[in-house]
Amino acid sequence: MRAVVVRRFGGPEVLELVEVPEPEPGPGQLRVRVAAAGVNPVDAVTRAGVLAQAGLMAPRETVGIGWDVAGTVERIGPGVNGFAVGDAVIGLRDRLDVPLGGYADALVLDAAALAPAPEGVPAVEAATLPLNGLTAVQALDLLDLPAGATLLVTGAAGAVGGFAVQLAARRGLRVVALADRRDAAQLRALGAEWHVPRGAADPAAEVRALVPGGVDGALDAALLGVAALGAVRNRGSFVAVSAGAAPLGLRGIRVAHVWVAADGAALAGLAALAARRELALRVADTLPLERAEEAHRRLARGGLRGRLVLVP
Repeated sequence: MRAVVVRRFGGPEVLELVEVPEPEPGPGQLRVRVAAAGVNPVDAVTRAGVLAQAGLMAPRETVGIGWDVAGTVERIGPGVNGFAVGDAVIGLRDRLDVPLGGYADALVLDAAALAPAPEGVPAVEAATLPLNGLTAVQALDLLDLPAGATLLVTGAAGAVGGFAVQLAARRGLRVVALADRRDAAQLRALGAEWHVPRGAADPAAEVRALVPGGVDGALDAALLGVAALGAVRNRGSFVAVSAGAAPLGLRGIRVAHVWVAADGAALAGLAALAARRELALRVADTLPLERAEEAHRRLARGGLRGRLVLVP
């Protein structure tokens, strides 16, 4: 089968489409025939060697790329219950110590990392859900804000931020969305109560003008760090979504970093929302697997609304 891997770190040009043996599922695992694979910023930093340099990956000759997949179960390992061959599924590859990722014709995942695909939703849309949806859910869980509390979401027009706005509103939180001006109407439709324009000279001051005293918490998907921390009230909560982006917990603010983990049960809940069209899934474009390099170049240019998706 085909898979996109890197054998040396660098720019998009190091992505290679190679032929590899089809992986066999072990105990508690399934093999998924991939119909669509999301393209995420973490794929780019993996390809560039940032995760390896940070000590988050053990050295290996071949590194697989891709976390999100949507596809069909085609082989089941021993001890797996609840899935059958032919089931449409979505899943998250959250382990970095394996040679293959989601950019492939097939992928083996633990059963606990999979969930039934959202019914009636095309695979290319469903493939945008696992990584970014679970990151948003787990960040909100870390913030642990009660209904009625105020939350700043930076990068609110992005994949994680967009899910965070929707899911926070469902929890009864009052959301301040920080994003480009052109996204203000869309974000209000997704559940944001207020909008602060991206690029504001003093985003904390703008947030505090809307929420005197500061918001109860911040989910920093845009990696603003201390600039976003300034919008949070004393002894509030702050969650960063990228390694090294969490500021010090000044003023008694509880600061955490979300390390996303595969969670089939939580993913099934997100899929149910998506199936009822209560969670918006956004696809910027689809490309064939052999154009992974182009996808990474487009990702690096930025400005996307939704995720690029590779189709084997």
